[in-house]
Amino acid sequence: GLKPVHRRVLFAMAVGGNDYNKPYRKSARIVGDVIGKYHPHGDFAVYATLVRMAQPFSLRYPLVDGQGNFGSIDGDSPAAMRYTEARMTQIAHELLADLDKETVDYQPNYDGSEMIPEVLPTKVPALLVNGSSGIAVGMATKLA
Repeated sequence: GLKPVHRRVLFAMAVGGNDYNKPYRKSARIVGDVIGKYHPHGDFAVYATLVRMAQPFSLRYPLVDGQGNFGSIDGDSPAAMRYTEARMTQIAHELLADLDKETVDYQPNYDGSEMIPEVLPTKVPALLVNGSSGIAVGMATKLA
């Protein structure tokens, strides 16, 4: 269901208290937290992941509640991360609901300074709900 970058974005939002019932937070702040603590790759890749999880035309049940221009189904680009805000949706909150109950194993992040979950302790079967798509080692996958 979720690739490592998706899990890390949602985990960073959960750790930051960016829940569905709290105020929106700047997307640039979320991306910075993800890059700095959990996913040491380019900011564009992390922001593109955040944007995709907010687009109702990309996922059946979006995992991020975005405020601002997150692109369109016609191919319009999203606004820069400094102009958009986001928070988790209620269904994303359910993906992370039992993190504090030691239901999953943790592993060190890329530099050993933080611990991150290996998988999410979801109450919702993310693969069945939203499907998955991607290309790896010459094989394409699309579950809708």
